[in-house]
Amino acid sequence: MHYFYKMSLKTIVTSPLSGIALLVLLAALLLTFSPKFYTPQRLFSAEELALFNGTDERLPILLGILGSVFDVTKGKSHYGAGGGYNHFAGRDASRAFVSGNFTGDGLTDSLRGLSSTEVKSVVEWRDFYFKTYKYVGKLVGRYYDGQGNPTKYMKGVEAKAARGAQLLDKQKIEEAKLPSCNSRWSQDEGGEVWCDVGHPRMVQRPLEIALTGKMSKRCACFEESQLNQPGLEVYEGCDYHANRCKV
Repeated sequence: MHYFYKMSLKTIVTSPLSGIALLVLLAALLLTFSPKFYTPQRLFSAEELALFNGTDERLPILLGILGSVFDVTKGKSHYGAGGGYNHFAGRDASRAFVSGNFTGDGLTDSLRGLSSTEVKSVVEWRDFYFKTYKYVGKLVGRYYDGQGNPTKYMKGVEAKAARGAQLLDKQKIEEAKLPSCNSRWSQDEGGEVWCDVGHPRMVQRPLEIALTGKMSKRCACFEESQLNQPGLEVYEGCDYHANRCKV
């Protein structure tokens, strides 16, 4: 073994490219003996990720979202101990990014029961971390298997997020056909909606239940000839032909 290293060093020193060869050798040694968490695309277990929760200042602060793990140490004031986002450190709490539940069962990576737009929002949060922080690896479990390959659950999440994006685009196109009401609100006078042309009516947003799991309404402006359409709701206390209503 010693003879091998002596021969290697002798070859490097006497070679015309000795400087480059020496740098390559040093780089290889550094990669071989550097701490495990600096290895590109490291696979973490949940127990390993939990060690990087900001309580040990000798370690970087890591968080997971949809199974992707990021080094957020540069945001230590937020993600470190006592920080407002410390509940995300050392775990994958994907659901909490849209639920706002930062305690107990809310700090989970499960997106079960979320709507397509909510899933889309989680994917957008993951994209934010890719753009803002250093990506360091994957969390083995719900989203990635032991070889770092996406699971069926991950593929389902991505498909649902894509469906949410499609529905949002479709809703925007549909709603663009009917101009929205103008609106304003003040503490003294309350709310008011009005139409520069036409009459304000509340209408169902038919795609909303697919997007959010809930049915909602919006205010749209209809011309006189359109007021006999089914599903149009006059604001309470507002005249049938008024173009301005208190809400």
